Amino acid sequence: MFKHLLKPVVTMSGGLAAMLMVVATHATPLNKEDLSVAEVLRDRALESSDAYSLVESLTVEVGPRRAGTKGDERAVAWAQQKMKALGFDRVYTEQIDVKRWARGHAHAEVIAPFPQPLVVSSLGYGASTPEGGLTAEIVPFADVEALMAAPASAVKGKIAFINKRMERARTGEGYGPAVQGRSKGMRAAAEKGAAAMLLRSVGTDSDRFAHTGMMSVDGVANPVPALALSAPDANLLEAMLQRGKPVELKLDVHNAPLPDGPSFNVIGEVVGREKPEEVVLIGAHLDSWDEGTGALDDGAGVAIVMETARLISELPQRPRRTLRVVLFGAEEIGLVGAKQYVDAHQDALDKIIMVSESDFGAGKIWRFDTRIPESKFVIADQMMQLLAPLGIERGNNKTYGGPDSSVFVARGVPAMGLYQDGTDYFDYHHTPNDTLDKVDPDNLKQNVAAWVVMSFLAAEMEGDFGRVSIEN
Repeated sequence: MFKHLLKPVVTMSGGLAAMLMVVATHATPLNKEDLSVAEVLRDRALESSDAYSLVESLTVEVGPRRAGTKGDERAVAWAQQKMKALGFDRVYTEQIDVKRWARGHAHAEVIAPFPQPLVVSSLGYGASTPEGGLTAEIVPFADVEALMAAPASAVKGKIAFINKRMERARTGEGYGPAVQGRSKGMRAAAEKGAAAMLLRSVGTDSDRFAHTGMMSVDGVANPVPALALSAPDANLLEAMLQRGKPVELKLDVHNAPLPDGPSFNVIGEVVGREKPEEVVLIGAHLDSWDEGTGALDDGAGVAIVMETARLISELPQRPRRTLRVVLFGAEEIGLVGAKQYVDAHQDALDKIIMVSESDFGAGKIWRFDTRIPESKFVIADQMMQLLAPLGIERGNNKTYGGPDSSVFVARGVPAMGLYQDGTDYFDYHHTPNDTLDKVDPDNLKQNVAAWVVMSFLAAEMEGDFGRVSIEN
């Protein structure tokens, strides 16, 4: 299909097919022919890429796909079938081992002084209350650091309530400080003898949805129930506390640990024509949380990288290096797929010349970051010639490329990052409201246009990026 679409452009450009066949020693890493091909890919992505149909298919035909569940199994089968249909040269899976957990019910209500129900969600791998639930007074903390600093006597037998708001930002930079409460709060509460931990949801919305997510559970001797509370309900508790009376809640929570089981990384390749052993690795994560359909997190990313590879595969010839798409399993529960991939392929990491991941929703890309040696900045500058018309600006040289990509960067693999506008991403993140209607098809086209430029030029350039360190 793409070859046919290219024909009018080839004619207008004076022979793009001939350009593609040139194999010469370049004065710069990317010559005019390379950039011309990337420009065609970019413009074709804007005109006719169809990443939206992929995320639509994933959310409708698979839906929620928390690691280790039946939905996860369906997602793995879906990804293999789609990659084969899209014409990838190789499609395969690699098994990973995951901890499994079953979400049950979570109910919370104010008993006193003003009885009313609350909207909550169990945090991932959370414990249950005793049979029949528990009733206890809440004790508020501005953030998890305040909880950690509190004496055990202030917390023992009570429900620790972490009430830190997340700041909205285009970069999503408010997430890091706010998520500390989710990751560390239950452990701190349990160590101080709390009956449970309640957290203002890590999100930027004012909707009555709770934001679930993973927390640190390994090594906690006596885990306690841990619940995310919707923002309006956190405001409600805050207002009650301001009246100077003890606030008492009843919690009834049931979840269940399950035996460990398998999941999979799903991998598709467009095999390089000259250096097939060298790899440009672009990724997303296939799993999602179980309360929405994972359209933004990370169905959009799955669609973006798969469509990127499809467009590149339909050029008249393959790029110089292999383009490898990895749909990582079990990202949401601790980057499990990425960590096990890196452990399994330690001897081949030096063949990965660049890594990047799409895992920040479906907003327009506005910034291009790198983590490459300064001597290679000329390559990023050349890429920017084609990214700038998409409304993308040059960022810094400190990227980790994405959550899963960070595992590779820690081992010295260079990275690039195409950053989306995340202004409203955390309105929906990890909620039942992460659904297909939040995905804009035109924004996906702009994403794919940027990704084909970066991915093709990295796979086609002369030389490589060397290695990096996290101090760079």
